Amino acid sequence: MSENIKKGLSKEEVINALKTVADPHMGISIVDMGLVKDLNVDEEGNVSFKIVPTNPYCMSVMAMAIQAKEAVKSLEGVKNVKVEVEGHVMEKDINEMLKE
Repeated sequence: MSENIKKGLSKEEVINALKTVADPHMGISIVDMGLVKDLNVDEEGNVSFKIVPTNPYCMSVMAMAIQAKEAVKSLEGVKNVKVEVEGHVMEKDINEMLKE
């Protein structure tokens, strides 16, 4: 009888969580749209990724980034989540707000 022991957070689990976040204008997940870049998951449960909007003036990018961060934070085994927005005219301000 073998025990099911969780070995830590997988990249696939994070991707599945991110797939629950949709672009509000398109109704398609940010993963399927290719907006999530540079996803890293380490053995301690630290997760980092970038969101690159299709439009540098996208008004929904902040909401999508916050939703993505919360979706990943809700996963078992996640210690820290770092989300950065790249390619937006207000990325510096948005990234400051995402640091919390």
